[in-house]
Amino acid sequence: MRIEVDGVPAYAYTGGCAFDPRQPVAVFVHGAQHDHSVWILQSRYLAHHGWSVLAFDLPGHGRSAGMPLASVEAMAAWLLAALDAAGVDRAALAGHSMGSLIALEAAGRAPQRVARVAMIGTAFPMKVSEALLTAARDDEPRALDMINYWSHAGIEAHPGCPAPGFSIFVQNRRLMERQRPGVLLADFAACNAYGGGLERADALACPVLFVLGALDAMTPPRQARELIARAAAALARNGLPAPQVVEIPAAGHALMAQRPDAVLAALRGFLVPPAGATLRA
Repeated sequence: MRIEVDGVPAYAYTGGCAFDPRQPVAVFVHGAQHDHSVWILQSRYLAHHGWSVLAFDLPGHGRSAGMPLASVEAMAAWLLAALDAAGVDRAALAGHSMGSLIALEAAGRAPQRVARVAMIGTAFPMKVSEALLTAARDDEPRALDMINYWSHAGIEAHPGCPAPGFSIFVQNRRLMERQRPGVLLADFAACNAYGGGLERADALACPVLFVLGALDAMTPPRQARELIARAAAALARNGLPAPQVVEIPAAGHALMAQRPDAVLAALRGFLVPPAGATLRA
């Protein structure tokens, strides 16, 4: 599905079903140097189980035009504008890594627009090592190697080649290589600079899910503890249940590739099909 956001063409995958903004909407936000395709399993399942789905390519990523945006705040503003362009008043948001910060920022600044928020592979602050920032600026292939290795921690317990002729390492590397030059540095700089996470967590007013990889070397689960605590306090003030926290064993940062069924199970339990929803062919 193609829309225009502030006059610039943007793309969203709809899970293989026609998008209908009158139905409950689930929105997926990818992480740094990725695009909508990381969400294929989860978005397609929900699209066929009662939800209308938008898995966006952020500006300058995948099939969306324009330049990558310089801050998490700008990406969250773009996401809300994209919902306007798609005719969506309110949606459930699911974000991975950088996308989790975008979802958090959007939910905190526009709580009336967000029905639920799921943060996958998240941390705050989401600092990027100087070595990785330098490689992203000066030697992008080396940076991609570093990311690919660190993103699949625990691979000994969960093989990187789950079937003959299939490799999650190669798949992720090719996906990152498809993005345009400069996207990686812009994304990492935005994650590294983002400082509003706790303030936005304090403003959460909807059910919240955290999905963490037990062996995540990029965003270790311990680095989400304060965010979880602040979200819990905000939800308690609003009379809502504590955040759901799912820690997936034998999984690193590339959760949707390494443990796709476990991520889907967590989302399926959190995004309960709307009342009266029917399966789609």
